Amino acid sequence: MTEGQGSTKIHITGAACSGVTTLGSALSDSLSLPLVDIDEYFWLPAEVPFSSKRPVSERVELIRAAQGKTGWVLAGSLDGWGDALVEKADLIVFLTVPTPVRLARLKRREIARFGPRIGPGGDMETIHSGFLDWAARYDEPGFMGRSRARHEAWLEDQSARILRLSGTRPVESLTEEVLAALARA
Repeated sequence: MTEGQGSTKIHITGAACSGVTTLGSALSDSLSLPLVDIDEYFWLPAEVPFSSKRPVSERVELIRAAQGKTGWVLAGSLDGWGDALVEKADLIVFLTVPTPVRLARLKRREIARFGPRIGPGGDMETIHSGFLDWAARYDEPGFMGRSRARHEAWLEDQSARILRLSGTRPVESLTEEVLAALARA
């Protein structure tokens, strides 16, 4: 780790299964910074995962505590509710991936995580089906959930440098590009 990286603050965002957490983990390792995965704080622990959202004030407080006082890698989407968490970011990385690639990744990931729970008759079948539909609509103009248009509008309001990358590239290549961007600062 070079001088000053311990205070580096990076936010990585993008659509579901665009590689945000994967790149966040790689950068966390490369820079010896804590990885703060927003999903870990967004949802309340429950027997049926992803069924109850944590109140905004509570998630912001928990994320701020996890960020600590030095550097961090913050991975996930917080536009519309957590802007204060990235006010001091040095760099915001926005990952994009074509919808078919993201959905294939999402299906593989969810099957690996939850197996038969997301299949027909499983206790997570409805949640999983809704999640797939929601994730598929990210690039639709006018979609009211987390969307490309909403992310783009949010990015325009940020003061940190923005680095746009394709999440289809190997994580090693993406990591190198982010590190090079930080070195140019």
